[in-house]
Amino acid sequence: MEQTLKLKNSEKKDYHYEEAIKTLRTNIQFCGSSLKVIMFTSSLPDEGKSEITFALASSFGSIGKKVLLVDGDIRKSVLVKRYEIKGNPNGLSQYLSGQKPLDKVLYHTDTENLDMILAGPYSPDPAELLEDTLFKDMLEKSRNNYDYIIIDTPPMGSVIDGAIIASHCDGAVIVVESGTISYRLVQKVKSQLEKSGCRILGTVLNRVKAGYEKGYYKKYYGKTYGKYYGGGGMV
Repeated sequence: MEQTLKLKNSEKKDYHYEEAIKTLRTNIQFCGSSLKVIMFTSSLPDEGKSEITFALASSFGSIGKKVLLVDGDIRKSVLVKRYEIKGNPNGLSQYLSGQKPLDKVLYHTDTENLDMILAGPYSPDPAELLEDTLFKDMLEKSRNNYDYIIIDTPPMGSVIDGAIIASHCDGAVIVVESGTISYRLVQKVKSQLEKSGCRILGTVLNRVKAGYEKGYYKKYYGKTYGKYYGGGGMV
């Protein structure tokens, strides 16, 4: 394994956010002991998916769970920039294209019990790379070494990458930004996940305004999914 990555901007958020992440963590634990590989997706970019994914991975690490966070967004990763990761680390695209072995793209981090595989350099055809047997092999090997493997995937409203990843996962969580994403678009993502055979664990309704979530969420999403609220409290 390569050197330890130093992550900036990874400090804990406010109390309500942290409590929401803890509730999400607990709900995922109650989904069953066989749940190890979990993907997070959204309909569109900038719904807060990557931030929630990292926060959940860190939260599992804080209670002694060994976690691997995989950045599966080879098209447009935000993790390196957001956490100011230095040194041009290797990543998933280099492993899947045969340029680097697995141990050269797997990093310890300075966050407790958290290892990471970053996205790596941009690839012109991420879907083709993700369909390679190397991706499946990587997850199978990692299952033996980690309590949870959490994958940050590209938004599924416009690209197929997330659906390919879903076929190798035990469960999926859809992040929905409150008040901005249409019911029809979330249904499209839900349908893609169902076709992949991946179990849908629920949704995270993110950036919820106080007093707003009950009526909006119940009307538009409550009949379809299990429910988690992010940024405004969770159930």
